[in-house]
Amino acid sequence: MPTSAEGFVKRTERLKADLVDQGRRVQAMLEAAFESLFNNNPERAGWVRMQDDVIDNADVSIERACVTLLTDATRQGAELDTGQLRAVLTIVKVNNELERIADVAADLAEHVEVPRAAPMEYPDTFRVMANSVIGIMRDVSTAVQRNDPALANIVLQSQHAVTAFKAAIVRDAEERIAKGRMSVDSAFMLHEIAGQCEAIADHCTNIAEQVIYLTTGAIVRHMPTSWVEVPRPRAG
Repeated sequence: MPTSAEGFVKRTERLKADLVDQGRRVQAMLEAAFESLFNNNPERAGWVRMQDDVIDNADVSIERACVTLLTDATRQGAELDTGQLRAVLTIVKVNNELERIADVAADLAEHVEVPRAAPMEYPDTFRVMANSVIGIMRDVSTAVQRNDPALANIVLQSQHAVTAFKAAIVRDAEERIAKGRMSVDSAFMLHEIAGQCEAIADHCTNIAEQVIYLTTGAIVRHMPTSWVEVPRPRAG
């Protein structure tokens, strides 16, 4: 392997380590966002917002490093195979999804600062949904770190549970409104938060798709009731 290609591999490994660290930061931010919601804790919510700036800065740094790496490889005439190129492109895509998850976590924390006559009461179903989203985030981060397609597939299947939780929360809110046990404003907030949880799960499945493609070459497609892998076409 030419020296330039060897250097490319080492730099890719460093970028991968930076990406794993970014995943840990996003995980901690997401956990803190839910904590601030359940405990109605403005201080914790403020920490989440500050962390969003940290993650934004790391996002830009990782993306710039990826561009610089590919530019240098081109100038040096490095003999890079498709797997090496795919590894860098995967880092770019996963990095972008992590930044979007962080944005949603910041949006979740902002709900804490909305003036209310009384603290928001969250149904047990929502707490289970939140724990599921945190678990999905943890699993997809581990899948990225370990290049684990099996765990990535588990993440894909978990998305359906989050969608089901959202539907149950919306139905429950509608019933509570009809019985006069919940205000329209509270129901609207629950619906919005449930949608944000679903968005986080969607971003996690996008990351899982990248892990599967990187490690197996299979392209994942979402069908109405399941995820299906489309094998990589055979060369020539």
